[in-house]
Amino acid sequence: MAWNKLTVSAVALTAVALAGAALAQAVNNIAIATGGTGGVYYPLGGGMANILSKYVPGMQATARVTGGSVDNLRLIHSGQSEVGLVMVDVALDALKGEDKFKGSPVAVRTLMVLYPNRMHVVSVEGTGVINMATLKGKRVSTGSPGSATEVMAFRVIEAAGLDRDKDMRRERLGVAESVNALKDRRIDAFFWVGGLPTAAVTDLGATPGVKIAMIDHAEVVDKMNATYGGIYSSGIIPAKTYPGQLKDNPIAVVQNILVANAKMADQVAYDIVKTFIEKRDELIAAHGEAASILLENQLRKNSTIPWHPGAERYFKERGVKM
Repeated sequence: MAWNKLTVSAVALTAVALAGAALAQAVNNIAIATGGTGGVYYPLGGGMANILSKYVPGMQATARVTGGSVDNLRLIHSGQSEVGLVMVDVALDALKGEDKFKGSPVAVRTLMVLYPNRMHVVSVEGTGVINMATLKGKRVSTGSPGSATEVMAFRVIEAAGLDRDKDMRRERLGVAESVNALKDRRIDAFFWVGGLPTAAVTDLGATPGVKIAMIDHAEVVDKMNATYGGIYSSGIIPAKTYPGQLKDNPIAVVQNILVANAKMADQVAYDIVKTFIEKRDELIAAHGEAASILLENQLRKNSTIPWHPGAERYFKERGVKM
C-alpha cells in the first residue's frame, strides 16, 4: 500500500512537472504590423518575425501586411497586433488622440528606435514637376489611406504653401501603386516616406525610357517643426541611391520606431529588444536599414513616445544613458 502511495505521488508530481513544462513552452504568438510589400517595413518586419521565432523560446511571430503606421497603431490599440513599425509623428498623434486618432488615444510605448524615414517626392522627366511649387495643378498621390506617408505628405504640402485639396488632384495610392500609376502617366508625382532604398522606387528608376526626378523639399522642415513640435529634421537621399538619380536630394526626415501597447508584459518587451540588438546582423540581411539599429541611437530625443519599461531595463543594463 505504501508503495502504491509513493507511486501515486510520483505520478502526480510527474504530471505537475509536465504541466509546468507545457505551460513554460506555451507559444506566445506575436503579430508584427508592418506596411505594404513595396516598402521597407514589410521585409524588415518579416526578418524580425523570423528572428523572434528562431531565437526566443516559446515565441511564434508573424509579419502582417498593413496600410502603414496609422493602421499599425490601430492594430496595437485593438490588440490585433502586439508589435508595430511606425513613424514618430503618427505615434505622437496616436498617443495624444489627435488627427486620425481624434477621440481614441492609443497607449503606445517605444520598444526601440529603428532608422530614419526619408520623405520621397518622386516624379519623372516630362511631367513638368521640378520643385514643390510645380505640384500645383498636377495629379499627385499622397499615400495610401492609413499610412504615415499621407500624414507627413500633408504636412510637407502645407509647409510648402500649397493646399492639398485645392492645388492638386489627389490620389491615395501605396508606393507600388504610385510607381505603376506614374509609369502609366496616370499621376505626375507621388509622396512616399520610407527607408533607403525603397524597392518600388528602385523599380521606377530602372524602368527603360523613364528618367526619375527626385524633388527637393528640405526647405520646408523649419515650418513643419514650428507647427508640429520639432520632430522633423533635414537630410538627404544620396545621389545614385536610385537608378538615374544623379544628385543628392535634400529632404525632410522623421524617425521610425518599434512600438507595443503599454500592456505588453515587461519580460516580453525585454526579450524582443534584446534579440533584435544581439541578432542585428540577421536583421541587416533582411534589409540594410537595420544597420541603424544601434545602442547609441536608443535615446529619448529620438522618440517622443514614452518607453516601455521592459525595453528601458534592457538598454540600461547595456549602459545606454537614455
